[in-house]
Amino acid sequence: MDIFSSLDNSINRLGFWSVFVVIVTAIISLYLPLDAPNGYAVEHADRVAWLSNNRELFIAGWVNQIVAMLSLSGAFFAIAWRVGSTSPLLAMIAAMVVLMSVMAFIIPKFIAVWTIPILADTISTAASGAELADSLLRILNVSVPFSLYTSFDYLGFWLYSLFALLVAKPLFSLSLATKLASVTLGLFGVIYQLMLVALWASEIATVDIEASFLGISLLLIIAIIAMGFEFKKTSSSE
Repeated sequence: MDIFSSLDNSINRLGFWSVFVVIVTAIISLYLPLDAPNGYAVEHADRVAWLSNNRELFIAGWVNQIVAMLSLSGAFFAIAWRVGSTSPLLAMIAAMVVLMSVMAFIIPKFIAVWTIPILADTISTAASGAELADSLLRILNVSVPFSLYTSFDYLGFWLYSLFALLVAKPLFSLSLATKLASVTLGLFGVIYQLMLVALWASEIATVDIEASFLGISLLLIIAIIAMGFEFKKTSSSE
């Protein structure tokens, strides 16, 4: 086996195991909270109390999100590699977009596991800097779609939509799995852009932003599961 074949096999294995970890972390996320119940509407004082009383669960939930995001990025890199055999320029651009998305996502998620618990503890104990901590926690609200925190998350998903548009066409091939992945990625990319226009046109209410934009991310799950079968088949045949 030459070096290129060995690398190709390794990347296919990376793609397969990345998909596996994404599925596992998605299941785990069903049991770990990412914010206080009814996070969008909950009172600030109640959020502070909840964060103080559920510090470990909150951190665990967001660590799980970090693992999920990195695994999804690994699957996307493997998809970009697959596209590179027929569209190398598009593959390079797509890989760069994934790198930018990692930076966009890792910033708020690191804030969630580092800064937010400290802010909540500082406020609840009225420690030095509590007034500043109170203001910062409001700015870094993880549920309000117009907070500084969530802006980074939506930027990351927008970059995912660009990646999806870049790889959708070259990914389409004779394989049923890659065809399914191509169609679902293309749908995600187009729908996300259309919803963004609808948001700018005030057609989507603020309270509906999270459900609207994150709901279509299920298309990404369908796409990577389909590619998981393709990665497994390709790596096993080499």
